[in-house]
Amino acid sequence: MAVGSSLPPLIGGRFEMARMRELVAQWVLMHEHPFRVVEQEGFNNLLKYVTPGWEKISRFTSKNDCMKVYEMEKKRLKAVLKNIDRISLTTDLWNSSNQKLEYMVVMEHWIDTNWRLNKRVLSFVRLPPPRSGVQIADHIFNCLQEWGIENKIFTISINNASTNDLAIKVLKENFSITKKLLCGGKLFHVRCCTHILNIMVQDGLNQIRYIIKDVRDSVYYINQSEIRLQIFSKIVQQLQLPHRMLILDCKTRWNSTYELLATALKFQRVFPRYFEKDQHFTSCPLDEDWDKMQRVCEILKVFNVTTNIISGSKYPTSNRFLAELCKVKVLLDKHVEDENEFVRTIVRKMKGKFDKYWGDCNLLIAIVAVLDPMCKMRVLDYAFPKIYGNLEAWVHYTTVRDALYELYREYMANSQSSADQHMPATRQDRRSESESGSGSGSGSRSRSGTNADDDSSVGRL
Repeated sequence: MAVGSSLPPLIGGRFEMARMRELVAQWVLMHEHPFRVVEQEGFNNLLKYVTPGWEKISRFTSKNDCMKVYEMEKKRLKAVLKNIDRISLTTDLWNSSNQKLEYMVVMEHWIDTNWRLNKRVLSFVRLPPPRSGVQIADHIFNCLQEWGIENKIFTISINNASTNDLAIKVLKENFSITKKLLCGGKLFHVRCCTHILNIMVQDGLNQIRYIIKDVRDSVYYINQSEIRLQIFSKIVQQLQLPHRMLILDCKTRWNSTYELLATALKFQRVFPRYFEKDQHFTSCPLDEDWDKMQRVCEILKVFNVTTNIISGSKYPTSNRFLAELCKVKVLLDKHVEDENEFVRTIVRKMKGKFDKYWGDCNLLIAIVAVLDPMCKMRVLDYAFPKIYGNLEAWVHYTTVRDALYELYREYMANSQSSADQHMPATRQDRRSESESGSGSGSGSRSRSGTNADDDSSVGRL
């Protein structure tokens, strides 16, 4: 939460307890402290020493102060959003492992007048069962109405659950009433690319789940004891390997599991020797397991690089999606008829998921790639034949080109409407007189000439 600062609590030698409580509330929110932190003895001793006028407050008072700060920041954000034309949303649902409850978050993203990308959390609530698509759509739409941005939505990014597909359908129907969606809503639904990649990778990892378990158990067993680590390290030194450390993975993140396997492969020669020295070590992978692990990691390496690139937060990523997806498709096509049956089985399952979600042209991914000045329409000439084949490439190419024309015309219409709203009345009157005084033929020629220039501008993209 962005927190603004105004006057200090000590003004002209006079202590302001109200302002001090506001600053404490901002501190609690900024660093996610529990409300009870304000009741701790050390905290109060510190403030009492610095500002003798400080009065101890309870956790309940702290909670109320935090809610006041929230309402104040909410008003500020609403004022900012009034001047924003287009806002994109992301939303997700997940289960809390501790509370056994399901929550939903809605975030907004926009670019300000200084071309900085901004994001804020609009809603974070518990979503009780049955969590249907209609229920999800209603919550999102109510949230947008509360913030007054229901007519400014550009896209919404969401994962690929079937309930979310229904939610998107309901939302599009709601938004279509006001006709505020660009391109008639063709760009509205954005499937989460990293979620699709995760689904594809899980098919591959599932084929070696027993190997992953052995590697995970082996790393845990060795890292659990200092003596075992010393024995393992001595073997590493004897083999003159440059690597020193084994790592464990986070089971819920596939790229972490990939790092576990890739690191373990660097110590492939060490594990069998350690097995000879420790009779209690029972999870050492077999030779054939190492071979399968090696083949899987060669494929997952491309997925890992792609995921890291498109998940970046400090640079634009949308213009890189198409090129990265093209790399994945080339990889899958290369191995779909691999001579190794194990690899063929894995890749065919992955390719099935790829075709399911990206078999049809993704307009938004293609358009943002074209709008990259380094790519333009040439990127489609390169990527589409590799992704869709030569026969379908031209069809999708035409679809993207037509969508660009449509976007351009909508942009010109909105710009003209905005200019008319800010034009002084005298200028509008003069323009109306000029248009009424000119012949219909010349007016038609002028308008048709403008449209021709518009189309040619898009054609030069």
